[in-house]
Amino acid sequence: MTTKIAIIGGGAMATACALLLAERSGQRVALWMRNAEFARQVQSTRENQRLLAGVSLPGAVDVTADIQRAVDGADLLVIAIPSKFLRDALTDLAADLPRGLPVVSVIKGIEVETFLRPSEVIADILGAQRIVTLGGPSHAEEIARRMPASVVAASADTECAQQVQELFTTGRFRVYTNHDLLGVELAGALKNVIAIAAGICDGLKYGDNAKSALLTRGLVEMTRFGTRLGAEPATFSGLAGMGDLITTCNSPYGRNRFVGQRLGEGLELSDVLEEMDAVAEGITTARSVNDMGLQHDIDMPITREVYRVLFDGRSPEQATQHLMLRPPKGE
Repeated sequence: MTTKIAIIGGGAMATACALLLAERSGQRVALWMRNAEFARQVQSTRENQRLLAGVSLPGAVDVTADIQRAVDGADLLVIAIPSKFLRDALTDLAADLPRGLPVVSVIKGIEVETFLRPSEVIADILGAQRIVTLGGPSHAEEIARRMPASVVAASADTECAQQVQELFTTGRFRVYTNHDLLGVELAGALKNVIAIAAGICDGLKYGDNAKSALLTRGLVEMTRFGTRLGAEPATFSGLAGMGDLITTCNSPYGRNRFVGQRLGEGLELSDVLEEMDAVAEGITTARSVNDMGLQHDIDMPITREVYRVLFDGRSPEQATQHLMLRPPKGE
């Protein structure tokens, strides 16, 4: 029996998911892209040359800008739209998306105005009840090139998580299940803020000691925030927490780390954004998490300083001093 999977999104992660899912026999993939000209180009060349140059799409992947063609006969939806565009994009597509299908989110971020997580935005617009989030260290550039990776499929619906686990698992992509959807989504958003701080550390050339301390205390901060909102502590020491944090803070593919690095090198945020084609989710997430931390009286010193560098004009050097000179405390 053939399973059809419709992927909504035209970015690097959407393309990587298409490559991954088409690898298993008996699975057909439709990759929907909003830009019709770009979709035709990718379908013709069998390559997303803008974001994943040199990686060929197999014949089992149908690239289209026709949403009806993409979702017709689909057994599963995969949504790969940046969180800042998610609500508007799904609102536009809602009438054309089939109801009742399991939905997989590969989105890492938080909606600024509402502080809703991606699964909550999806449920709000589509009314989807069976939502699974994939979390963990999973750069599209490496997945697309079949480099080994492990992630978690998180859902309150254990059976649905297991189905997604089976569909996504290959010899190069190992999937674990996890029932803490809240924790996995919060970890995926929070680590992007810490990654901006790690990039600042790199840009200022502070060295290994400083960066190791930053990641360690950043994980504490992520865990503190997540557990206050009801997530499980263990989630933050797993793939979606520590695992993704390590990758995002060190990889040359990390967009949020890149933003921080360029800020540390002295650029203004507006100039950094002009250099980028992709979205750095940590920028808007820093605003959301900072606001929520203040609202709930959660101690978030790293996030607070990242926020001040991004939006209040504080220099990276000043932010470092504020962190280092806080009152002494026990670990």
